[in-house]
Amino acid sequence: MINRRPALLALLLASTTLLAACATSPGTSSGGALGRIAQTQTLKLGYREDASPFAFKGTDGKPAGYSVALCQRVATSLQAQLKLTKLDVQWVPVTAGSRQQAVQDGSVDIECGSTTRTLGREQQVDFSNTIWVEGSSFVTLATSSVNRAGDLNGKRVAVIPGTTTETVLRGMPARGITPIFVPVQTSVQGIAAVREGRADAFASDRLILVGEVLGTPSTVALKLSDDFLSMEPYALMMRRDADLRLAVNRALAETSRSGEIVNVFRASFPAGATPSPLVEAVYVLNALQE
Repeated sequence: MINRRPALLALLLASTTLLAACATSPGTSSGGALGRIAQTQTLKLGYREDASPFAFKGTDGKPAGYSVALCQRVATSLQAQLKLTKLDVQWVPVTAGSRQQAVQDGSVDIECGSTTRTLGREQQVDFSNTIWVEGSSFVTLATSSVNRAGDLNGKRVAVIPGTTTETVLRGMPARGITPIFVPVQTSVQGIAAVREGRADAFASDRLILVGEVLGTPSTVALKLSDDFLSMEPYALMMRRDADLRLAVNRALAETSRSGEIVNVFRASFPAGATPSPLVEAVYVLNALQE
């Protein structure tokens, strides 16, 4: 079953390629984001330094990760769509707390990280089509008796303020679960809070938890809960601009239609990893026709 899914995905992507038409040039009015990008020949991409495997600072000091790789392909596509001879890509570090403001005030044109698309956020910013579907969970000490979501009642839970995970946790009293919040600024700080005994658990998106635990070896063992606190549809966050959103979605569609998304996945995750059925569905649905 696992071996047939990649073949099915490749077949579906190939079929959509046959239906694709040539892209038309996006709008580049002087007052819009694309007009500014075309005029300055500069694209500012925000990225998280602590959201592995989606966005992080690599060992060479450069941005790396799944979302970063997607944004690199978006940049290449934008250069072609705008018919630019060159496009200077500037990478701007952002945090979970600063990412939305950076997009709103123009410090970055597109944010490449692990940002969940919500209706509340969409009141202030735009989002691309979904690039990933993830769930939030939590880690604890391997010796802890906290295993399920219900065990978080009365426990100290580290969480990054302003994230959708925090929103989910703040809604848990309705289910009879009232955690004690321990605010942290990064995933690294959240993991450290658990290992050092300042928190009983750290809650965040599941793959980020896996990346942080595996990426920070320690003699203090951690365990990942089997419970999902929520489902998180990731998207690229950008300034409120319909032409920019269309151009970004056109780039994502090209990446899916051509099958290049498979190479992005393989380069971002360990050998042998396969996308979940939900993520495969995202790839197929993103292969939009012109």
